[in-house]
Order: sequence, then structure tokens, then C-alpha cells
Amino acid sequence: MCGIFAYIGSNSNAPNLVLSGLKRLEYRGYDSWGIAGQANNKIFVQKRAGKISDAKLFLPACNTAVGHTRWATHGKVSNINAHPHFSTDKSFVVVHNGIVENYLPLKKSLINKGFKFVSETDTEVIVRLVESYRRNSNALLDAAKKAFLKLSGRNTIILLAKNGDVIAIRNGSPLVVGINKSSNEVFFSSDTLSFADKVELCAVVQNGEILSYQNGSKIVAFNILTGREASLEWLPLNFAGADVGLEGFPHYMIKEIKEIPFVVKQITKINKKDYLYLAKQIKKAQTVYTVGSGTTGIAAAQIAFYLRAFANINAISLVGADANEYLPLITQKDLVIVPSQSGETADVLEFLEKVKKSKVKIASLVNMPGSMITRLSDFKFMNDAGPEICVMSTKVFVSQISWGYLVAKTVSGKYSEGMKNLNTLSQVSGKYLSNKKISATIRSLAKVVSKKADIFLLGKADNFQIAKEAMVKIIEGSYIHAHAIPSGDLKHYAITLMEKGMLVIAIVPQDSLKSDVLNAVDEVRARGACTVGVSTQSYEGFDHFLPVPDCGEVNSIINIVPFQLLAYYTAVKLGNNVDRPRNIAKSVTVK
Repeated sequence: MCGIFAYIGSNSNAPNLVLSGLKRLEYRGYDSWGIAGQANNKIFVQKRAGKISDAKLFLPACNTAVGHTRWATHGKVSNINAHPHFSTDKSFVVVHNGIVENYLPLKKSLINKGFKFVSETDTEVIVRLVESYRRNSNALLDAAKKAFLKLSGRNTIILLAKNGDVIAIRNGSPLVVGINKSSNEVFFSSDTLSFADKVELCAVVQNGEILSYQNGSKIVAFNILTGREASLEWLPLNFAGADVGLEGFPHYMIKEIKEIPFVVKQITKINKKDYLYLAKQIKKAQTVYTVGSGTTGIAAAQIAFYLRAFANINAISLVGADANEYLPLITQKDLVIVPSQSGETADVLEFLEKVKKSKVKIASLVNMPGSMITRLSDFKFMNDAGPEICVMSTKVFVSQISWGYLVAKTVSGKYSEGMKNLNTLSQVSGKYLSNKKISATIRSLAKVVSKKADIFLLGKADNFQIAKEAMVKIIEGSYIHAHAIPSGDLKHYAITLMEKGMLVIAIVPQDSLKSDVLNAVDEVRARGACTVGVSTQSYEGFDHFLPVPDCGEVNSIINIVPFQLLAYYTAVKLGNNVDRPRNIAKSVTVK
């Protein structure tokens, strides 16, 4: 979940180039940061607890540098636990993304050998382990390889030596490399976005590969187990909207919400043949499993709903962390569909690697070019939604469920109808987001929400997953407890919590299910709850009303937009860090 970045080239401002890259990686972790630069056969390190956006560098001119932005796993947030971590003799440093699952026995063994530890991190075990192997060999590359093979878990590291050598090794956690042939510059990073404006070509480092850049020579890649040279697949980097500026907006979250009309339109631009081919595979499948984690897990559940509702497909949604329990049930006749923003979510990848070995076909929709999920997939789709910097996903979630809707309509033989509805959604959502009256209404409700300790959300059918995603956004942005409930399940347990002043938000459809949801609204209101309705029409039982436009069959998609805005304005009202909520990172690359 951390971000790592490295630069090698002729620019003597390497530390600031690394700082720029780390700022683009801050969504992966923002507890602390650190940068190491190499010059005159020495390594200079600066690292601090706190946000990298506040960083001011005091490093000397360097042509080579590595950096890290941390999401703490082992050891508290502190200067000493920040990366990079020095070797005892100051001859090399290490930055690390992942978790060394066997760090405790390794640490105990190293202490018994006389090694001293100065931090609380699992990363320092890697450093001392490399030192241990260097006792028998002066070759840093050989020692790094032997040390890495002792690690359990998903780990990726970059080592910088005082002579300027750089070694990068990947197993699980993401690593990409970019080159600019014109300027003879090399970049290593956790994702392609971080150097999208600086490179001409990029390559994804595969699991079990080690890259070495020594004495200013070209990059050498080889398999860490066999020692055989590996071939990097260099491709042009195409990242729609790679500019990550705020463009006048106060926060990335509101900027990205405003981009929803654009991302829906991007889904309609995907080649029709790709939709038709995937639809053919879905029809042939015995069972379709959709899988994701967090917000993307909710998107996966919504996609499964659309497949069931519109195409009569046996579709089951799974949460990434618990998907392994279904492995004994999945056969070659099944199909797995995976939406993902980063394409590197650890628990989802672990599941996909296992089903891939069983020759199960995988379809994916990913927003980050060059990701491992894309590379594992048989049917590859890209959101092309542009960078999503805010940790709270908004536009990509809408993109994912819009894609799932169009896939389901294609399977049902109604691709053109699905396209028409999404084009309408794109147009209508643009007008909705520019409506100042709507904005004022949501701002006003945010004041009410900000004073509550608990919030309940009610939804039914295609709106239940929307209620769950609304719950996630409220929790992430405001740190207020929220709980989504199927409206029909209310009376079975949660009604015991209804009392005067309890805030209940209900998503009310204008179809045959309308009366079911309104009955639940009446039941909580009778017990003193304050009710909020999200619907195309108001109702006398609402204390507050958030209107949404009537988009027909895709109304559940636009229904999430007022909740995203509500979460945003509530976070602003409470003075929270909108784009960087506490304790969470956007790309969860560890289990």
C-alpha cells in the first residue's frame, strides 16, 4: 500500500524529480515520506512523518535518487520508521512496498547473529538480511537476491547503493519501469501515473523478476529463481487525462465527481465488438463470479445484479478477502469478472492467480494502465477515466457500474438501448452537477449530517448496493458511523435502534418497489427518526429531500451522485482531510 519511486539520469535535480513522483503516489500512503539521493560515493537521506505535500527538500544535487511514501503496517508513524532504511555501514538504502510476513523469526535470527535494529518496521529485516549475506559476498546484487528469497508475503523493494547502483525486485506488490530515450532517463515506480508525463515507454516488472542498473549501463532484468535473463515488454504509455492538477477545484474529490459525465461517455466509446465478444463468453458460462474489495466490491455486486436482472445470468458477487472460500466451487465452465481502479489489489490478485491456474477465464475493467489484473485477464477493458487521486473513489465507481450495466444489456441483446441510456445519463448528470440549487440543498443537508453520530441508509434491489456505497463514502469522508440496510430487512433487527433524531436516508425508486421503501420510511418516522429521501419525486414522509433526475433504467447509477456530494460537503464541514481520509490508502497492495 506504500508508494516507491526511483530516478536515474543526467538531471542533477533527482531528489525533486522523486518528490514530484511521490506526490502522485501519495494516495498509496501518506503517514510519512523519505528520499535518498546518491552523489560522490555517498547516500544522503531526508525523511519525515507527515504529509509529503508539506515536504521541503534539503538534499544536495544528485543524479540518482529513490523515495517512499508510507502507509504504516509495522511500527508507529515516526521519523525513524519512515523509509528509506540505511544499512549499518551507510553503503545502501532500501525502500519497500509490502509486508514481510515472516519478519519476526527472521528478526530473531538476525539479532542472534549480532545485528542491531533501530526501527520497528518489518522493512529493516530486509536491510539486515542483505547485510548478513554480504558478509560472505561483496556483491550487493547477489546478497539482495538471496535475502529476497527468504521473504514471505507480497513484497517489492528498491535498493540504492552509494556507488549509484540501483536494484529493484518484485514479488506481488506492483513495480513498473519507464524510460525516456531522448533524455536517457530511467524511472521505477509503483504505478505508471507517477511518471506518465516524463517517459516514452514503460514496462511492467513481473513477479519474481529482479532489475539491475549498474555503472550507468542499461537495465538488466532476470528471473530471481532461474537466473535467466528476462525480457521487458516496452510499450508506449497511454494514460487518458494524465494531468493531475486541481484545475481550480479546492479538492480532487469534487473535481473527480464533476468528471462523472466524461467517464460515463468513455464507457460508451469502448469498441462494440469487445462488448459483444464478452457477452458471448458470459452466455456460455455456467456461473459468473464478480469480485472486488471495498468500493470496487460494491461495484462488483452491482454488476452481478445487472447480469441477473437484465440478462438472467447466474451471477454471484464475492468480496476479495473472502473469495477463496469459493475456489472449490469454481470450474473451467465459469467466468470471473473483476472491476478495479488500480489493478493491483492484493486479495483480489491472490484469488485471480489461483483461478487462473485452474484455467478459468477472467474479464477485467481497470483504470490503471499496465496493472497485474489486466495482465492476468483474458478479456481486457480499460475505464480510461483519467487519474483518480482522491482516496475516496467516485468517478471510477460510476464508470464501473456503467460498464457493468452496458455489459448486461449487451448480453440481453439490447446493446443499442444500453448505449442510449448511458448517453442520456452522461448528459443529465452534467446538468445535475452544474445545478446550483441542488448543490445548495446538499450543502444544507451536510450540516445536519455533520452533527449525527449514526446514520442508516435504506435501499432495495439495484439501489441497495448504492446505499452500501453511500455508506462507505459517508464513513470514509466524515468518520461518522453509517449502516446500509435492505429496506425490507429493517423490521427484523435495525428498527430497535430507531429513536428520536436518528437520521435515516432512503433511496426511493419510482417503480413497483416504491411502496416497500416508503413503508420502511413511515416505520422509522413513527419512531422519531429524521428521514431523508433520495428520489425523483418528494413524499410527505420526508423531513429532507434530495431530488435526482429521472434517468429511467439507469437511475440507480445517478442516485450515487448526491451521496458522493453529501460525503464531500460533510467532510469539508467537519474540517477533515477530504482527499486523504485517515488510516486508509487507495491502492491496497497488501493483505
